[in-house]
Amino acid sequence: MKQKNQSAKTSAARKTGKQKQAGKTAKRARPADAPRARTPVSGLPDAAPQNHSNPISDALREAGRPMHFEEIAELLKPKTDNARKRLFDALESQVQAGELVRNRRDEYCLRERLPLIVGTVNGHRDGHGFLHQEDRSAPPIILPHRQMREVMHGDRVAVRISGEDQRGRREGVVVKVLERGTKEVVGRLYDEAGFTYVVPDNPRIAHRILVPRDHLTDAQPGQIVMVRIVEPPSRNAQPLGHVTRVLGEHAAPGMETDIAIHAHALPFEFPVEAVKQAESFGQAVSVAAKRGREDLREVPLVTIDGEDARDFDDAVWCEPVRGGWRLIVAIADVASYVEPDSALDVEAQNRGTSVYFPNRVLPMLPEGLSNGLCSLNPAVDRLCLCCEMKVDAHGKVTKARFFEGLMRSAARLTYTKVAAYLANPAASQDPQVNAVGEQIAHLDAVYRALQVARSQRGALEFDAPELKVKFGADGRIAALVEQSRNDAHRLIEECMIAANVEAARFLAKHKIPALYRVHGQPEADRLEQLRQFLGGFGIQLPAGPDLEPKVLSDLLKGIASNDESRLIETVVVRSMPQAVYQPQNIGHFGLALHEYAHFTSPIRRYPDLMVHRGIRHVLRGGTAEDFPWTPARMAELGQQCSFTERRADDATRDAMAWLKCEYMQDKIGEEFEAMVSSVVDFGLFVQLKGLQIDGLVHVSSLGADYFSRDRSGFRMVGARSGRAFRLGDHIRVRLNSVSIDERKIDFELADGRKDQQQGRAPFQRRRRG
Repeated sequence: MKQKNQSAKTSAARKTGKQKQAGKTAKRARPADAPRARTPVSGLPDAAPQNHSNPISDALREAGRPMHFEEIAELLKPKTDNARKRLFDALESQVQAGELVRNRRDEYCLRERLPLIVGTVNGHRDGHGFLHQEDRSAPPIILPHRQMREVMHGDRVAVRISGEDQRGRREGVVVKVLERGTKEVVGRLYDEAGFTYVVPDNPRIAHRILVPRDHLTDAQPGQIVMVRIVEPPSRNAQPLGHVTRVLGEHAAPGMETDIAIHAHALPFEFPVEAVKQAESFGQAVSVAAKRGREDLREVPLVTIDGEDARDFDDAVWCEPVRGGWRLIVAIADVASYVEPDSALDVEAQNRGTSVYFPNRVLPMLPEGLSNGLCSLNPAVDRLCLCCEMKVDAHGKVTKARFFEGLMRSAARLTYTKVAAYLANPAASQDPQVNAVGEQIAHLDAVYRALQVARSQRGALEFDAPELKVKFGADGRIAALVEQSRNDAHRLIEECMIAANVEAARFLAKHKIPALYRVHGQPEADRLEQLRQFLGGFGIQLPAGPDLEPKVLSDLLKGIASNDESRLIETVVVRSMPQAVYQPQNIGHFGLALHEYAHFTSPIRRYPDLMVHRGIRHVLRGGTAEDFPWTPARMAELGQQCSFTERRADDATRDAMAWLKCEYMQDKIGEEFEAMVSSVVDFGLFVQLKGLQIDGLVHVSSLGADYFSRDRSGFRMVGARSGRAFRLGDHIRVRLNSVSIDERKIDFELADGRKDQQQGRAPFQRRRRG
């Protein structure tokens, strides 16, 4: 009881202090009856800053000094109470946009007159943070631990530069929090020393969220809960929150997915209006919708997907013609159902992409569309948008056209069955596959030609196996299984790439604003790091800031048969920037293409839906002048879609990391074969063979010696013994500990390990020729 009262007093004291300060602010900064300015929706891109002048900025420029609200009102002379409210709202909007800054005396200042930088805080698990500027090409600014006390991951802030850290990176001091980006937090509830608090699951949030006992909502210590932030952190106090939802027990099956969904604020329930719209179309294509389309129902188009796929975006068909092949890629015509600005469209844009967890899917569209009317299910009529291509014997697309079609899938095939048929057609016992065997052979032939063209232009090939999770009857992880890509995967991939290229070319030809899928070449510093890394394996990259994709492509082919190939592939991938969506076409470095757009998955990706809208607009007689989306609006959508893609990737990565820890937690003391995947000052990161599980071998467990990283950065060397552990070394490790909460796995060297003192000779790159 005493503890409860103490907690209540602490909360009350904090609230009283806040209320007093708020009262002072209200008297000096705004009219008494002015409403709070509306906060923009977190996660959506900000409107582009306006270059034209406005009365508020002009007044502040003319005054040449910071001004209180009343002083600005005296200059601009609002005539009514409503006008005063609008003036205050305009001031607050400019503060939130970062155009103005309100100082500690509640005066409004022009940001252009202050040496301030505006950006978004990105927290680090070690407690410091980075400020990512709104100009994404600018390097991030370091926020030391003490500056992170009053901000959280996702906050939008203004900082001033205070100096440089030991590595020469600019450090910032937080001047103003413009917008709080974290409204809710998911984490584990603790009750210690008379205080209840939540430790966020997101490692980028270093704060503990204090929770008054009268706001626990029956949550018990140890449970996973959702907490709404009611008071943000300050320089002298941790944030305060109220439990809004109990997700369940810490170790419950499926908890990793629930945590990832809530920690990354993924939309998981469809608005009622969106569901009603999806259901309004019924379960079959209407007669009216079929009119005016090319009828492909007699063409034996087939879908080829994984065994667990439920939504089928794409179907393919091919026949040999003089000089090559006629290839049709038919894609679900989602745009016929999802009208712009409808409830379905707003929610699809909000989600941006379907999110695929090992045990659950969050679709971009309600299941009535994603698994039903839009999905190219076998033996039913479906609307489609088609790309028909003439592919010559060298894999070059010599002619292409787009059209709206009506199709009926001849078969729902799987990668496994198609690959088995291609490996030995005579041995196939599957009647469904055999029925379309001739069609599969034609598709394989055009794939071989497209693959030759891909190789000649220098596209990068990454064939790392996919890790699949197998669950037991109790819903818990039972096994991790690597599934290698086969020729059926590659066949579909090449057909989709060909259609995506033609979609980009079509939109560019007609000057339609579009979202291109762009991928830049590695930046100079990362390229230099890659050059040093490869040098440790005896592989030399050409000098200079520019790099052709074919150079990396030939390199990867040359090491394909070596044990270190997967490690090198991983490092090459990490050296490259992330692909994004934007209206400015800069090409795709990884695929070695000048034009590329996502066209083939509109059920699960919003950018594909926008590409469909652009193509349909032209097919129906539209022009660039009357296309509803401007380049500026496309830029906003590109930022939003890139954000939702990263959000989905982060969420699924977190869930998989949890499952890997759960899989390993009952294997303490067991030994595994591993490869050194990274060398850091405090030890070696290793990856277990066949499991894609990463963990740390701490420097203290390497042996009775003083180990340190050498100048190359790729070896850990003992000062006395000279014993060396090198990037790419194969070692045997023993599992030491597992922390699911921190997603950390620790190993130690196993007894009987191979002596690494003599090292090993780097393999030589295979000569071309």
